[in-house]
Amino acid sequence: MNILEKIKTNYSASLNEMTVAAYLEECKQDPTMYAKPAERILDAIGEPEILDTRQDPVLSRIFSNKKIKIYPAFRDFYGMESTIEQIVSYFRHSAQGLEEKKQILYLMGPVGGGKSSLAEKLKHLMQQNPIYVLKAGEEVSPVFESPLGLFADYTDELESEYGIPSRYVPSCMSPWASKRLREFDGDVNRFKVIRLYPSIQEQVAISKTEPGDENNQDISTLVGKVDIRKLAEYQQSDPDAYSYTGGLCLANQGLLEFVEMFKAPIKVLNPLLTATQEKNYKGTEPIGAIPFDGIILAHSNESEWAKFLNDKKNEAFLDRIYKVQVPYVLRVSEEIKIYEKLIRESSLRDAPCAPKTIELLAEFSVMSRLKEPENSSIYSKMRVYNGETLRETDPNAKSIQEYRDDAGINEGMQGISTRFAFKILSKVFNFDSEEIAANPVHLLYVLEQEVIKMMLPPETETKYLHLIKSVLASRYAEFISDEIQKAYIESYSSYGQNIFEKYVIYADHWMQNNDYRDPDSGEIFDRSILNEELEKIEKPAGIANPKDFRSEVTNFFLRYKANHGGQSPRWDSYEKIKNVIEKKIFTNTEDLLPVVSFNVKTNEEDEKKHRDFTRRMRERGYTDKQIRILVDWFMRVRKTMA
Repeated sequence: MNILEKIKTNYSASLNEMTVAAYLEECKQDPTMYAKPAERILDAIGEPEILDTRQDPVLSRIFSNKKIKIYPAFRDFYGMESTIEQIVSYFRHSAQGLEEKKQILYLMGPVGGGKSSLAEKLKHLMQQNPIYVLKAGEEVSPVFESPLGLFADYTDELESEYGIPSRYVPSCMSPWASKRLREFDGDVNRFKVIRLYPSIQEQVAISKTEPGDENNQDISTLVGKVDIRKLAEYQQSDPDAYSYTGGLCLANQGLLEFVEMFKAPIKVLNPLLTATQEKNYKGTEPIGAIPFDGIILAHSNESEWAKFLNDKKNEAFLDRIYKVQVPYVLRVSEEIKIYEKLIRESSLRDAPCAPKTIELLAEFSVMSRLKEPENSSIYSKMRVYNGETLRETDPNAKSIQEYRDDAGINEGMQGISTRFAFKILSKVFNFDSEEIAANPVHLLYVLEQEVIKMMLPPETETKYLHLIKSVLASRYAEFISDEIQKAYIESYSSYGQNIFEKYVIYADHWMQNNDYRDPDSGEIFDRSILNEELEKIEKPAGIANPKDFRSEVTNFFLRYKANHGGQSPRWDSYEKIKNVIEKKIFTNTEDLLPVVSFNVKTNEEDEKKHRDFTRRMRERGYTDKQIRILVDWFMRVRKTMA
């Protein structure tokens, strides 16, 4: 089925019409015919995938070996497992008829944290399952009311004859339906039932309202008002003179999104109290109560919530709220996925992005959101939150639970927003007038300039600049040094192999407590000399536990030879020893500067090595211009790395 046929099929499917009697008979067989909004949205969300984090060492550290639920419908919402589970719990409890069915779902979080995206997702999910709406003649109920509203006074009979539980019956029928029923002399069969799909575009069972001007906003934005064009034909109290255009009218049997709800005056919010508790509300004119059986979804930032919370006059309203915090993402790996998704959805998807660029931005964003830990570095805390283990590299690092307990429940509610970070990324990609590409050097510069432009409080600005200049710049200097060395080191593979094999021989004899006779010189190395030789290789890499490291590398070497017919493994086939050997080879970076620099070469050999170096850098994901920029930057900062 092509897209044109699909649209036509979906449109015609939404116009199915039946009698009230036929609808009730269908209800006997199919409970989804009268399902509540929470049940329909739960069905659209689908069953979760159960992820046993014990099977993944990173996730096991983050989630303490728990089994977590992953909902495919929210797969693009990265690092929000707890928030999404709370939202789904609200719908689950509401669908079960518990207290949540009378409460407003309220998302509270910082700007750019994902509240609006979650709201949009929920509205799209609400569109997936149909609703059944009363129709009289050619006119559909203006408040999209359920046919069961006609039986509001006959719930016992409805349950006994058709098996429809009384909790599914609306509290009342609308004034529009009441007038038609009088005109039909109580003949319910003169009504029709139409199947509709909720629609954001057509405002069918889905509506959005925003606070207006405090001075002139009234409750009509929620409950509708009289249509003055009809007053020539109807009395002001006639249901047909009323304009059912308020948010509650349009969102019946669906979802009402109230943006920045607490910016609205309390008098405007009052209709929400009766709509949630009594499932109906009063209009602005003397007409009957209007039914509402939908979900109210509100969201605002923390400052608006705090202001509303501190006003004692709002206690009744506060009791009707199911609050879900939507903090910023605090895991670098998940923040990176957000940026990659935003890039994929833009024209930058094919633009070159040098390695580490997005990761550095994600690290800055996450560190800006973390509470500064005591007796530990914020960089280590960020890595622990990302599921890394730092036992060997940072003895002061705490467990993830210790960090969380110290930070409290509001961590992640402040800091750099994802929206701001993506604007930074946009400027970095467009920083160079000759090439649309991103690299970490331009990122660090743009970040510093934008932080200064923000005119933040002095304490915050100092913290952010420290993160950029001291933490990120120094970490990147180490990274690009390794990148340059790795691109240069391939011509030293035989040298690396010799170091590797000699290390294993020394380590094996040291562990066996045997002397070693050098076959070339005949010199005998006792255990203390062997230890000195091993430390010459280990110390540049900062090996914290040499005994375990020596045993691990030797076992790897011997196992490999046993399984491969006596052939020795390559020096770079085992990541741990590979890093150690690279550090050993390049303890003095001066050796590689003449080759990697873009200065005029004094001989053909260096020129060839330079060409090989740039080729390997391109293979590692850098453009020619980025190689020059990064090498120049590396040469400027190499002295501070010593």
